[in-house]
Amino acid sequence: MSPAPRIEIIPITGIPEVVEGDDLAAHIAEALATASQDARLVAGDIVVVTQKVVSKAEGRLVGAGDRMEAALAEAKRVVRKTASTLITETHHGHVCANSGVDDSNVAPGYVSLLPLDPDLSARRIRARLGRLTGVEPAVVISDTFGRAWRLGQTDIAIGVAGMDPFLDYRGELDANGKVLVATQIAVADEIAGAAEMVMGKSSGVCAAVVRGAPVKPGRGTAAQIIRPVAEDLFR
Repeated sequence: MSPAPRIEIIPITGIPEVVEGDDLAAHIAEALATASQDARLVAGDIVVVTQKVVSKAEGRLVGAGDRMEAALAEAKRVVRKTASTLITETHHGHVCANSGVDDSNVAPGYVSLLPLDPDLSARRIRARLGRLTGVEPAVVISDTFGRAWRLGQTDIAIGVAGMDPFLDYRGELDANGKVLVATQIAVADEIAGAAEMVMGKSSGVCAAVVRGAPVKPGRGTAAQIIRPVAEDLFR
C-alpha cells in the first residue's frame, strides 16, 4: 500500500490590486519571486487563482446597475427565480446563483462577471507562468458556489489547465478487494476548496500554491466536470 500523500497549501501574498489589462501571471510570478523559498514553484505544483481576480484582469467588470439584469444577460436559461435571487444555467453550463454575477471584492458600483472561457484563461496563465518561472504548473481557477441540497458555500474549479480534473478509481479494487464501479473524484474541485482555506474572502489573497496533491498531468478542463444534460436526473 502506497503512503498517503502529504499536501501543502501555500498562500501567494503580495499580489497588487489587479485592473483590466494586467498581466496576472506576471503579478503571480513576481509575488512568488519575493516569497519564501517554500513558495517557489516546483514540478507538480498547482496554482489556484480566484475567479474574481481573473475577471478583473480580463475586464469582466460592469456597472452594478440592475444586478438581476446582468445575471439574466449572462444566463443561458433561468432554473428558478425569487424576488432577490436567480438560479440560472450560465453559457458555460454552470447552474448557480445569479449567473455568478457578484459585487464582493470589487470597487463600489461594479459587479464582476465570470470569465468568458475560464479553461482558456487557465491555459494562458499556465503557459505564461511557465515562461516566467521555468516551471509550468497546473492551474485551477476557483469560484464560490452553493450546493442545492446543502447549506453554505464552497469553492469549486471553473477553469482547469495542465491536469486531469478527476481521480478515476473505476476498475480498481477497494481495501476489501471489491471492484470500484462508480468512484470518480472531482479532484479539481477538492483542490479549489482546499485552497480557499488559505485565501479566504476578505484577506486580499487571490492565489495559492497546492503542493503534493495526487493529480494526473493532462489536458483536462473544468468543462469536463459539468454533468451532461442527458445524465442529469434533476432537470
